[in-house]
Amino acid sequence: MKRMYSKLVKINDEWVQEGAERQIMDSTSRYYGGVADSENGIAWPSHGGTPMIMALWIAALVNMDSKYYHNDELATRLVLGSEFMLRSQHADGTISPGWTNMHSPPDTAFVVVGLAQAYELLRKDDWEPLQKAASNTLLFLERTIPALLTGGCHTPNHRWVLSAALGFLYKLSGNEELKARALEWLAEGMDCTEDGEWTERSNGIYNSVSDVMLFHAAELLDKKELLEPVRRNLKMMAYMIHPNGEVVTDYSGRQDFGNSFTMDSYFLVSRLMAVHDQDPHFEAIAELAGQTLKHPGWLPNNAMISYLLRPELREPSIPPAELLTNYRVVVNRDFERERYLSEMEGAGHHGIIYHSRLHPDFGAPVARERDGQTSLTVMTESSSMFALRHGQARLLAVQIGTSFEPGFVKMNDLEVLEHGYRLTAVESKGYYGPIKKKDLPQSASSPVSPWYLLPHHLRETTHLQQHHVEAKLMKSELGWQLTISCEEPESLMTQVVFVFGEEGELTGDGVVPADDVCFWKQGTAHFAAGDDWIEMDCGAHEHLVKTLRNTGVPSGCKALIVNLMTPYHKTFDIRLSSKRVKEDEAVDRELLI
Repeated sequence: MKRMYSKLVKINDEWVQEGAERQIMDSTSRYYGGVADSENGIAWPSHGGTPMIMALWIAALVNMDSKYYHNDELATRLVLGSEFMLRSQHADGTISPGWTNMHSPPDTAFVVVGLAQAYELLRKDDWEPLQKAASNTLLFLERTIPALLTGGCHTPNHRWVLSAALGFLYKLSGNEELKARALEWLAEGMDCTEDGEWTERSNGIYNSVSDVMLFHAAELLDKKELLEPVRRNLKMMAYMIHPNGEVVTDYSGRQDFGNSFTMDSYFLVSRLMAVHDQDPHFEAIAELAGQTLKHPGWLPNNAMISYLLRPELREPSIPPAELLTNYRVVVNRDFERERYLSEMEGAGHHGIIYHSRLHPDFGAPVARERDGQTSLTVMTESSSMFALRHGQARLLAVQIGTSFEPGFVKMNDLEVLEHGYRLTAVESKGYYGPIKKKDLPQSASSPVSPWYLLPHHLRETTHLQQHHVEAKLMKSELGWQLTISCEEPESLMTQVVFVFGEEGELTGDGVVPADDVCFWKQGTAHFAAGDDWIEMDCGAHEHLVKTLRNTGVPSGCKALIVNLMTPYHKTFDIRLSSKRVKEDEAVDRELLI
């Protein structure tokens, strides 16, 4: 881990320079002292903006191992950055990221968690050129107290960010009201299944946010029980890693859905937990995450800051365990999701939530299989039902789109079979009768009767229709066999969309390009990337529609579309280029975590 410390110092110094090059030094600019965003050119006071760069600078300025230790020019830049933050802070103590969430308590909390730790480093260093930045940072933090004592949130993870921020301000000020407010948030209970899945199912971003924030809250508020969901999530994440080190984002409920992320955001919290618990499993995750680390981390998750505040992180801990590369895991298989969903009506919100989501997909089962360099994800309550990676060849999603709802079908249930899985989905759609006279509002008899004033929830449902889809994914000698079927309703346009990575080549006699997608009309389709390939039989083209409503294909990929009409019973044989683990060497392992 001393080697990891040296790596952090090196990459921190590299990003110190990169941030300095983006700092706005025009004294006539409204953004003077701020660090311009590389995408839009605007300096923001948010946790991925100017204060993130300030933390990098502070970590270098106070560290004798950095080439920027007590650097006069950098200290001047830091003061300018701290003055920009004070000017960007609203009178109520909040900041606004700019692209969303104006006067935002949770976005302010993200900044507080990071700057409070950076301030600890500043106040320990008595070098005079740092004192102005230290006093400015303290003033910024103190100004946030009224907003965090009263402010609310949008998303589930925001509650834990606010709790951590309140904890840091409590440590700084001793104000008991701050601790009491944090305990109010924590009293809502942990939104994590027994298998370690957080509400937002966001392996790429928000899992690690919840994890590191609850670690801080547990420490600052002396509530060690908050570490239990952190442990569960980190253990789950060991099964959410592809062979190339990318994180499984195929079913995320947030903006990381389908995008490429590594384990780097888990580095700090897994290292903290490895030291805290002396757990070789967490040490193994930290080691893997450390290999992908190319940045010290966004402001509240800055590993360099923590390594300077916690010298114990630099010392050798315990030997890491060996992460499995051959396994079969079903996450949330035993979670009582239907029971929880049945209680939603009694919650009283009538399914309405503003500026957020209720996330009814929370706790939906997900299956993961690894066989060396082959990685499979089978999922429910997502626009994709499974994804497959074989070496460099990536089948990113398999989706069923229809004109029934319209849109992609989300599989509701997952049944684990001896050598595969059965997925089923039922969609319902009906019509709504007239509102009974006794239930009509006064506006109904006025000269104008607005549609939005009518009590639509009182309409009687008529002609209710149901759409049943079944998918069966079974292991075969050469790969997998996917069978999909739907008997009713009849004459329903359907598309099966195979989404491949953009890095490969898609070929086949029946593969016909159609602008930005390809129709798979018949025969065999072959997708190759490097020395690896995925080959499939057999296509169909039973209608001419290129894209059904609400089924847009994401950019940066290659979509292969099969057009079907109900009723259908279609089998696709999916063959892989090679067995990455010989049968006699493979580990036959099923883990129900």
